[in-house]
Amino acid sequence: MRPVLILGGTAEARSLAALLVDRVPVVSSLAGRVRSPSLPVGEVRIGGFGGVAGLVSYLREGVSCVVDATHPFAAGMSAHAAQACALTGVPLVILRRPGWTESAGDRWTRVPSLARAAEALPGTGSRVFLTTGRQDLATFAGLDLWFLVRSVDPPDPPVPQRMLSILDRGPFTVAGERELMVTHGIDVLVTKDSGGPLTAAKLTAARALGIPLVMVDRPPLPPGVPVVGTPDAAAAWVMRSRR
Repeated sequence: MRPVLILGGTAEARSLAALLVDRVPVVSSLAGRVRSPSLPVGEVRIGGFGGVAGLVSYLREGVSCVVDATHPFAAGMSAHAAQACALTGVPLVILRRPGWTESAGDRWTRVPSLARAAEALPGTGSRVFLTTGRQDLATFAGLDLWFLVRSVDPPDPPVPQRMLSILDRGPFTVAGERELMVTHGIDVLVTKDSGGPLTAAKLTAARALGIPLVMVDRPPLPPGVPVVGTPDAAAAWVMRSRR
């Protein structure tokens, strides 16, 4: 049987691979940006395809369908998947967990980009808890603010001049996030609308402490591609698409 290609790297992608591996051949593809990624069950490939042309060649080797279960901010890979599947006629679905929503007591400012987040910071706070990932720090490098930066791997330069970097991987607890913010005198939180429970504790901790939050909205999805919100729904789509 031709395999299902899961474009992964997320908890949902790992859950989907576990749901499918005993039913159909599965290949999970990881971008390779994290040095020690959490690996799904089944066959795994690590590294890019070489753009749209490389992905087209891979799909033509005999892939039955594709599930784009990449991070909600992996806009480039999602665009490539949509283009390659359109060119080859391979069915594609996007698996995206729901985004976060505000609750009573939240002090959120939603912005459309990291650049707009950086613009919003000087008038919002001076000690920033930045959880947008290690590859996005250049956007904030020119700000005369203090940053607490958390990432799985060490940050890539350029980085803010006044910065403390901590390496950690979720899930995180509300108590732990609250202690971290209090210890470092955090007065503003910046994060991407990744959604999901693994890193949501920081939102609850910020709410309890009355700390404002700058939330970067997700990039738009490729038009015309079906979207599901859970691994179960993605697994059901895969089984229908393979018939």
